Amino acid sequence: MLSQAVILVGGQGARLRPLTHYIPKPMLPVLNRPFLEHTVAYLRKYGITDITLALSYLPEVIQSYLGDGSNLGVQINYAVEASPLGTAGAVKNAEPYLDSTFAVLNGDIFTNLDIADMLTFHQHKRAKVTIALTWVDNPSAFGVVETESDGKVKHFIEKPSPERITTNWINAGIYILEPEVLRHVPEGSHYMFERGLFPQLLKLNEPVYGYPFRGYWLDMGTSEKYLCLNCDLLSAKVISHLIPGLNRDGVSCKADATVHPSAKIMGPAVIGSRCRIDRRAYIRGPVVMGEDCHVGEGASIERAVLWTGVHIGTGASLKQCVISAHTRIEDNEQIIGCANS
Repeated sequence: MLSQAVILVGGQGARLRPLTHYIPKPMLPVLNRPFLEHTVAYLRKYGITDITLALSYLPEVIQSYLGDGSNLGVQINYAVEASPLGTAGAVKNAEPYLDSTFAVLNGDIFTNLDIADMLTFHQHKRAKVTIALTWVDNPSAFGVVETESDGKVKHFIEKPSPERITTNWINAGIYILEPEVLRHVPEGSHYMFERGLFPQLLKLNEPVYGYPFRGYWLDMGTSEKYLCLNCDLLSAKVISHLIPGLNRDGVSCKADATVHPSAKIMGPAVIGSRCRIDRRAYIRGPVVMGEDCHVGEGASIERAVLWTGVHIGTGASLKQCVISAHTRIEDNEQIIGCANS
């Protein structure tokens, strides 16, 4: 059984600005809980309780929130980078915490991949590295992984142009590694798995394998994907082990929220503590509302995520959008298809 994992928390995430200007990307609220908590719960489900977070951007935000991990039933260690070290360099920086086979996850990936089955595959192949592979329709924005019929990796193509696409199986950003492979990673240097360590291991004829799976996989790298993840969880398209048992048509409303009797709420929806929903307001899920939100009279909200302290004015209309914390939407204002605000 795996017991150790490294989560690559990474930087600000340019594709999610301005949402991540003051908050690391893996701390974005998903169903009103930081995304990292969902990832930790996922790892704990597979018995992985020794977790190292490789941090670079605003590390104190994460450290102060998660602490030593005891509240989540795990042990959390921190490997903080003075400057970004890349994917392999970040894991090398966490090497003092790693003494057995371990998993690595990119910190903005949500998946239901069966890590236990992936470990069985890894052990059966006697691999030094196993890379989870997921199928996408257009792999041009990702790293393509070509394999033999038995799964052994032949080579990697990073973000191929259309004429160079030979497969739709891409690197899913989830790995199982043997600790000895880290000896090939230079200390204190920026070094990548995709363009550095993995191709080097192939040159050395080390056993590197691809593990294909067709389950749920989402890179929360854009605000559109971030919204999609919240909606998928609310609609029970995928389940979080942090918040199990959501009803795809249900409304989860904190006891101290105030909802006017004439307001209409159609699930799925999550409504945070101390929210106030005024008369004739209309909410059609999937919708997530953080704490202390106020929805004015006659306002409507559909397929949206509201962070803490959002004020929606009288008669305003929101659809297909993410509204960041403490934003004020004016009376009768319309926001449709806006990725962030």
